[in-house]
Amino acid sequence: MSEATKSPAGVALITGASRGLGRVLAHALAQDGWDLILTARDENALGTVTQELAGAGVRIAAVAGNITRASHREEVAEAARQFGGLDVVINNAGTLGATPLPALLDYPAAAFEETLMVNTIAPLLLLQVLRPHLHPDARILNITSDAAIESYSGWGIYAASKAALEAWSAVLAVEEPDLRVYWADPGDMRTAMHQAAFPGEDISDRPLPEESVPSLLRLINGGLPSGRYTARTIAMATEAEAAQ
Repeated sequence: MSEATKSPAGVALITGASRGLGRVLAHALAQDGWDLILTARDENALGTVTQELAGAGVRIAAVAGNITRASHREEVAEAARQFGGLDVVINNAGTLGATPLPALLDYPAAAFEETLMVNTIAPLLLLQVLRPHLHPDARILNITSDAAIESYSGWGIYAASKAALEAWSAVLAVEEPDLRVYWADPGDMRTAMHQAAFPGEDISDRPLPEESVPSLLRLINGGLPSGRYTARTIAMATEAEAAQ
């Protein structure tokens, strides 16, 4: 896994930045000197993250709202313009869908539509309005899941939404060779979303989101080609290279 090195300084947009993986990535990038545009639906939670990063010495714009709404996507694009463009877009915002996870033949239509809109359609619509503000060789990091390629009972609609996300990510990589498009599976994580999938169960054996961040930072900062990656395989390759 060889690659060129990219300077970590730049402007990154993170959706779903108020908690879980998005929040941890915001902290990691701020620590590395990245200016950040952060968005999430929960304005109070997003404000808390912004306060946590206040001493990082980087520019931070918090734009609360729902990426499924065109008006919010335009607000995010305006923030990108004001920051002078984007080097990284992390499409992290997502929804599990209906919970407890229903079987496919019992899945409510409204929840099906919402899951596809949040996980599949809105990230592409966001990129469409951001297109004029993407710097050459910008990184597009679409957060996916092993559910996109594995079959788990109850996960059908979430899986469909992530599989579709991966499909258009692969096509985007072909259509836009000047960008680096990654669809990255961070692996199971101890997050509120994962807990919602297993209500009442102990998920303390799942790793914290912090454990996936170094691998995702390698995609953001390095020169790996567009494609599908997992945090686990990147970590293994990094360990192997360090042992050489």
